Amino acid sequence: MLEIEIDGKKVEVPDGSTVMDAAHKTGTYIPHFCYHKKLSIAANCRMCLVEVEKAPKALPACATPVTNGMKVTTHSDKAVKAQKSVMEFLLINHPLDCPICDQGGECQLQDLAVGYGGSASRYQEEKRVVFNKNLGPLVSTDMTRCIHCTRCVRFGQEIAGVMELGMGNRGEHSEIMAFVGKTVDSELSGNMIDLCPVGALTSKPFRFSARTWEMSRRRSVSPHDSLGSNLIVQVKHDEVKRVLPLENEEINECWISDKDRFSYEALRSEDRLTRPMIKQDGKWIETDWQTALQYAVEGFQGVSADHGADAIGALLSPHATLEELHLAQKLVRALGSDNIDFRLRQRDFSADAVRQGTPWLGMPIAKIGELDRVLVLGSFLRKDHPLFAQRLRQAAKRGTEVSLLGFAAEDVLMPVKNNVAVSPSQFVAALAAVVLALAKQQGRELDTAIAGLASGADFAVAQALALSLSSGAQKAIFLGNSVVQSPAFATLWSLAQTAAELCGATLGFIGEAANSVGGYVAKAHPNTGLDAAGMVGAPRRAVLLLGVEPALDTADGAATVKALSQADTVIALTAFRSAVADVADVMLPIAPFAETSGTFVNAEGRAQSFHAVTKPLGETRPAWKVLRVLGNLLGLDGFEQNSSEAVRDEVLAQGVQGLTNRLGAVSLESANAVNGVERVADVPIYAADPLVRRAPSLQRTRDARAPSLRAAASTLAGLGLGAGDKLRARTNGVAVELVAELDETLAGGTVRIAGAHPLTAPLGAMFGEIAVERI
Repeated sequence: MLEIEIDGKKVEVPDGSTVMDAAHKTGTYIPHFCYHKKLSIAANCRMCLVEVEKAPKALPACATPVTNGMKVTTHSDKAVKAQKSVMEFLLINHPLDCPICDQGGECQLQDLAVGYGGSASRYQEEKRVVFNKNLGPLVSTDMTRCIHCTRCVRFGQEIAGVMELGMGNRGEHSEIMAFVGKTVDSELSGNMIDLCPVGALTSKPFRFSARTWEMSRRRSVSPHDSLGSNLIVQVKHDEVKRVLPLENEEINECWISDKDRFSYEALRSEDRLTRPMIKQDGKWIETDWQTALQYAVEGFQGVSADHGADAIGALLSPHATLEELHLAQKLVRALGSDNIDFRLRQRDFSADAVRQGTPWLGMPIAKIGELDRVLVLGSFLRKDHPLFAQRLRQAAKRGTEVSLLGFAAEDVLMPVKNNVAVSPSQFVAALAAVVLALAKQQGRELDTAIAGLASGADFAVAQALALSLSSGAQKAIFLGNSVVQSPAFATLWSLAQTAAELCGATLGFIGEAANSVGGYVAKAHPNTGLDAAGMVGAPRRAVLLLGVEPALDTADGAATVKALSQADTVIALTAFRSAVADVADVMLPIAPFAETSGTFVNAEGRAQSFHAVTKPLGETRPAWKVLRVLGNLLGLDGFEQNSSEAVRDEVLAQGVQGLTNRLGAVSLESANAVNGVERVADVPIYAADPLVRRAPSLQRTRDARAPSLRAAASTLAGLGLGAGDKLRARTNGVAVELVAELDETLAGGTVRIAGAHPLTAPLGAMFGEIAVERI
């Protein structure tokens, strides 16, 4: 530890700290623009110049290392004169357009100019003008305002992992620009808006819609992926205008993904359901709540009386709140049925019989950076979990060995030790080979069944993955979305558990949705009844849908829609008309996350509650209230709660318990052999849930483009195709027309066709054999 004196205050800081670090520790504010605690030191704005004893000139606090006994003065005449001189230079070319600038009222330059700017400019020459750049549908530019702090450039390189912006030219002609003809397409690009200390980069969807002082700031939690990012939602006139990150080092640090930031646009979508609707003679008519609820009650009672309680089922969204999931399963069970599930994209449920608790991440999110070795199985990591990938990226830069085994060897924008792609039918063999390699290194004997599973695997690749896992003290194996969605899920889980035990690693599930853990906590899954796949295979007579878009949110959208069409009655609690209009008989308008209170349990098992930030739109009601009233109308016990907090406390009376990834003995099975071409399906980042699908700006991004058929050159050649060719993909007698695209990250014999999209939903299951023919 070194001792330093700042403005007369003594403080001890670790060796290697800067003057800026020491100032933060003492609570001393030093003006700055280019410095940011999460970014590397650039020292190019010079605004943080301070006086250091015995130094001949003022030094930048952000780049000056502390020495023992150093004495620093931040507000001496020498320091202030230097800071004012820097401010004068920064304002030479800056336009005086604060009244029309979107950054007005929250601009660092504006704030510091009050204290360090002159009352008049001495600069008489013409100011330069920089033309704006098209950076895509999310980030708006006014580049004449840029002060070249390079925060946006460093963010891309260091946090997002891709240098999408850079500095061009020199001196007065310097400009921040994208590469020729390129836009900013990172899934974390919106953070550049927060980082920009001036009005050069602003939010395009938010542009000119409100001023910062006109809006209320309210806390919330992301309803999308399993991280549970903390949000600040800004509201004006009961309408969400902007979403920003709320800093929480243990979860999302100071970042949020673009789908967390911009999905709020869907809250005012034209597709919003604002009044209850009933289908009569094939046509939808609006009605009042009493009539709609009575219709639902009679539907449940009629089916139960005619066909028994087991004819009732419920499909629940994993993006629903803990309270909604709890009351939904409670209602269905009180009716006498156990056919309940929230695991909509899962196909293999054979692990349920031997699962010992609630699958979770296996460690706190903040501990990811402390790992020495990581193996990620079956994840389209960047797009499935942007901020989880960001944490791994920082760990990899510090020396963590990251290996990936999945269906596509995508560039995850970080240093990786191994990045292996295999076909879905070979995934079990590849993982079994890793287990065998680990056992051989440990001198352990394994069940002969595992050796049989590894037949046909590349043992050189398995050896490389095993060698990485065997070294290092802290290690983890994480199972991604594609493992959970795989037809061989139970076998893969069991093999991953064996691998973790052999090398002393932590086993964890990254989790697909906001309540992938919360669904288990709420018991929104069957004990003895039918799971999601079972209810599709054996259609129920009455089905409750909670926040589900059946064609796009399930493992086989086509089969799910067909099963629901056979029901006598489908009661849908939904925020959007088009989500269920083709299958439902009654639609009850429920509030999305911004208009209701509730709780999400994130991947690490942390329960995070939030309040509504706006009033429900139209006659929309919080889903937990709708379910409670349904319970009352059905005459069921246990539906007397008067607040979402009361429901939450009922679920979490003992806290979040039972978190374990332990699995009992599983009958290991090899994947079914595939003779032809195999489909690999990802869920695109902006198609993952009903909210992001209806956010206009997100749907204009590169990541939201229409699905294509992607394959390696050898696979395309074998099909008689080339990049750009039109083709027809066919499964179970259903065909869709796509365009071929070259993608060398895929294993031979596989084609990647995105799921969760209206164009590809008719193809059905996300994995399996598929026929491809040229048009």
